[in-house]
Amino acid sequence: MKYIVTINGKKFEVEVERVSNGNGQLEASTDSKKVSSDEISKVITGGIKVSAPMPGKILSVNVQEGQKVKKGDVLFILEAMKMENEIMAPEDGTVEKVLVSKGAQVASGDILAILK
Repeated sequence: MKYIVTINGKKFEVEVERVSNGNGQLEASTDSKKVSSDEISKVITGGIKVSAPMPGKILSVNVQEGQKVKKGDVLFILEAMKMENEIMAPEDGTVEKVLVSKGAQVASGDILAILK
């Protein structure tokens, strides 16, 4: 299940997975790492932020973390007001973090990715 979580006014998409132990009971997965708002802030404060220019739905994510991009490369397709909008790299760099996934609803100004 996917959820949108708001931390300090910023929205993040998170995915929660149910894990069964085989006897019908559900267990929480212990291999996930708890991320504090401080850790999120550290990631967000560094690098070049690629933000949503308007509210809408992410139709496609065209990059992965670690991928090199050039200025003008299309990183995301955002559907807003029944139109597809290309979100492009503002400059050359490497994708450090992708903060949204396909199908996510975003608000204007939400950070979609961080480039280094």
